[in-house]
Amino acid sequence: QVTGHLDDCTCDVETIDAFNNYKLFPRLNELLQSDYFRYYKVNLKKPCPFWDDNSHCGMRDCAVQPCPSDEVPDGIRSASYKYSEEANNLDEECEEAKRLGAVDDSLSKETREAVLQWARHDDSSDSFCEADDIHSPEAEYVDLLLNPERYTGYKGPDAWKIWNSIYEENCFKPQNVKRPLASGRGDDGGHMFYKWLKGVCVEKRAFYRLISGLHASINIHLSARYLLQDTWSEKKWGPNITEFQQRFDEVITRGEGPRRLKNLYFLYLIELRALSKVLPFFERPGFQLYTGNEHQDAEMKHLLLEILHLAKSFPLHFDENSFFAGNKKEAAKLKEEFRLHFKNISKIMDCVGCFKCRLWGKLQTQGLGTALKILFSENLIERIPESGPSYGFQLTRQEIVALFNAFGR
Repeated sequence: QVTGHLDDCTCDVETIDAFNNYKLFPRLNELLQSDYFRYYKVNLKKPCPFWDDNSHCGMRDCAVQPCPSDEVPDGIRSASYKYSEEANNLDEECEEAKRLGAVDDSLSKETREAVLQWARHDDSSDSFCEADDIHSPEAEYVDLLLNPERYTGYKGPDAWKIWNSIYEENCFKPQNVKRPLASGRGDDGGHMFYKWLKGVCVEKRAFYRLISGLHASINIHLSARYLLQDTWSEKKWGPNITEFQQRFDEVITRGEGPRRLKNLYFLYLIELRALSKVLPFFERPGFQLYTGNEHQDAEMKHLLLEILHLAKSFPLHFDENSFFAGNKKEAAKLKEEFRLHFKNISKIMDCVGCFKCRLWGKLQTQGLGTALKILFSENLIERIPESGPSYGFQLTRQEIVALFNAFGR
């Protein structure tokens, strides 16, 4: 059980649980089932900018088509290994990854037409500006309800490499301070690491905790929707307790698991705070959740505003005024570092080998990025006039869909 208060906050776990489970989540869940929020445009074909990921049977290809033989490592491909156990295992893993990692991008004819309308509507209104990537011919709409976040068979060295590069290179962490339970290291129970973390400024500590919270969220989802049975007649998904315990049990993780879960609560508080701050943007009469169905659009906007007012009413909000509050010049420099580190993490998502993991990784980093953008734009949001352009502060449809779906996770 994770209980008690959270570091760097005035809030505690029990208050969040009661507020989320009974008040907020049922409404949010309803919103996320609606047409406006279930379709997300994403480019899953961007190459990894940081390393060459074709050195082995890259699951990027496995996820949507069988592995070409020239991507199987040389040692396995050479004659002596032709029918070896390794070759067969690799082949099987490839096949499994292909089945579990493929993204279903089938949209009905009606949806395709509506989707074209959205783009025109977004372009023609002042309240949206589209991100460049969305206009790429490789970007396509994906139905998030048809592609739930769950176990995909993507694991091992590839997945570890992604998280390692996020933590080691993008969390402001010096190389000599080792993360607790990082693969293949002698461990001091995180003593050095937490001593270091306590000593850094609140912003850098928060950055690490946000990433750890995101990691925890993803691990919870793949444990909760695990492939328990796979036969020709049916696939059965459900909670895998062992998988969950390996990642979060206090004894197995030497005390690390509960910290990870508390970081998930911290992430929740940051995103909740962003929702409470962005209300003026959505309250304007000119803003609509345009899908072409007027009745549904009005209903969904009403529900959206209800959720935002509810977020605002939360009694123990995170106080982001402690962020970037010192010397103006130092604060500006730190804020820019924060932005660049986060941008880097969103680029790493293009290195994720499995398409479905890549989809949810991109969506959740964009959602968290949008939450941070809102928190750092408070002055601009307060100055938004009731009608006309929203001076300096914009959210694209992409950002809106990512923000609410990431919070829904």
